[in-house]
Amino acid sequence: MAHQIHDIGVAARIGPYSDGVEIAPNQRWLFTAGTPGMDEAGRLPPDITAQAELAWSHILKMLEKAGMSVHDLVKITQYLVKAEDIPAYAKVRARVLGEARPASMMMVVAALPRPDFLLEIEAVAARG
Repeated sequence: MAHQIHDIGVAARIGPYSDGVEIAPNQRWLFTAGTPGMDEAGRLPPDITAQAELAWSHILKMLEKAGMSVHDLVKITQYLVKAEDIPAYAKVRARVLGEARPASMMMVVAALPRPDFLLEIEAVAARG
């Protein structure tokens, strides 16, 4: 692991993530673009669970291409358009991340670039 977790006790009361993550010097970094739950043909499933599964599968593929895993994630930012989708999305995120605890930010926004996008995820990873 190329980073050190710093918890001050706030994140643990909210969800499975870390308050802060420190990166060691001379690490390789990976920054992903905002990643929607769209398949390779450009189709979007109609529900949050399926879109979340697809979006996270794309993040995992990008990590793998960089020789990384979820344990190299240091920061994730998640954008959802419906607050009521948070519990279903959180189940997918928890399953995908397992014991990984990147710093995390989730926002409920008025809209994303396409009206059928229910979420987008961007991630930052670092590895020695």
